Amino acid sequence: MSGTRRLLAAFALASCLIAVGAASALAVFPNSMAATGDSITRAFNTCSFPFTDCIQNSWATGTERAVNSFYLRILERNPGIREHNNNDARSGAKMADLSGQVTTAVGQRVEYVTVEMGANDVCTSEEGTMTTVASFRSSFEGALRTLTERLPGVKISVGSIPNIYQLWSILHTNRSATETWRSLSICQSMLRNATSLAREDEERRLRVQRREVEFNTVLREVCAATTNCEFDANTGYEFRFEAGEVNTRDFFHPNVRGQATIASIEFPLVRF
Repeated sequence: MSGTRRLLAAFALASCLIAVGAASALAVFPNSMAATGDSITRAFNTCSFPFTDCIQNSWATGTERAVNSFYLRILERNPGIREHNNNDARSGAKMADLSGQVTTAVGQRVEYVTVEMGANDVCTSEEGTMTTVASFRSSFEGALRTLTERLPGVKISVGSIPNIYQLWSILHTNRSATETWRSLSICQSMLRNATSLAREDEERRLRVQRREVEFNTVLREVCAATTNCEFDANTGYEFRFEAGEVNTRDFFHPNVRGQATIASIEFPLVRF
């Protein structure tokens, strides 16, 4: 075989391998997904009508182009997922509620599940009513066990809880924010007496932050012990979001820009 013919044959073989590889890469993207979690995943308070869920803006399953959700990013790579983007999250949910949500996902026979849960276990009416670490772990382990036993091939992505202390840090000098937190009794475990720099208030905030760190440790450890589960390595917790990514109705939930940020920083971490 001449040098030219050998070169053409090698090129043809390489092209074939590339085509097969591309087809294989496309095939691994899921044909269906379900998002579990709380009001963050429901994109609460991001629609024109206030204080309602707005799932089209969800970082996970939303259809709003400005957000470029996980669903839209997968859809670009696999049209088979079109309209199979279930949002099973519930505003106000705690980790104890995850079991019910994953049971719903199991019934939907999805191939991929996102979990973003725990903010409401940290953010309670007072420090003493936060979820215990033991209860948090038990609920999370039970939910993932249900999911993997009933959907053995399911792929799971777990996000860390965003840094609630960071929220206080960037907005505690904003009078509109502090008055809203007070009047609506938002996350009083962390945000009570938001303008106070007294030692007792700062120590309380740091204890609440430590509980959140413990919860994120549970998410990492339980996910690591679960087949096909991927934790975000605390990317969500460590990201220093800005005031402009928080809505100005409750000064607590991400706005549309914030939802887009979550999708942007979390999606590249997912290996399909």
